Amino acid sequence: MNYDAQLKLQAFLDGELSEREAAEVKNWLAADRDGQLLLAELKNTSAALTGHEEEVKLPESRDFFWSKIEREIERAQPTPAQRPRLSFMARLRRQLVPLSGVAIVTLVFSVVTLHSLTSAGSLAEMEMLSDDMGAYTYRDQANKMTFVWFYDRTDNSEFTQTEEPATVLIQ
Repeated sequence: MNYDAQLKLQAFLDGELSEREAAEVKNWLAADRDGQLLLAELKNTSAALTGHEEEVKLPESRDFFWSKIEREIERAQPTPAQRPRLSFMARLRRQLVPLSGVAIVTLVFSVVTLHSLTSAGSLAEMEMLSDDMGAYTYRDQANKMTFVWFYDRTDNSEFTQTEEPATVLIQ
């Protein structure tokens, strides 16, 4: 017996079927032994439950009973005036904690930005104090290296060396 047939049999027992459907179920039960056994079991179960249910009578109407419950729930909920007052320190802490977080993030961002600006721009400007010295600068972005070649600008042969110019590597 499938689930729908079992539900239809329960509805027949509870008197929830139309006359036409009830007649169909009676015809079906006359030929089905399993259906007859299930109907007998459902009748026994219904009788057992009906006889032992404790009946509770309310002293007031159903609507009045539920309105009392609703009023009690509303009374138990705190209203804005009933909220506890926070101390001065608690209110101050509530304001300063988020502000200190923002200040820390701003400080870290500023330090990182300042560091990146100063490290990249520190080699950008160089001043030669001597007019006799010259320099060529090459910046290799891929390797993050700067090459500086110093040379003597004077044409005086007694100070000119025949060696190659000095190379200084600055990182």
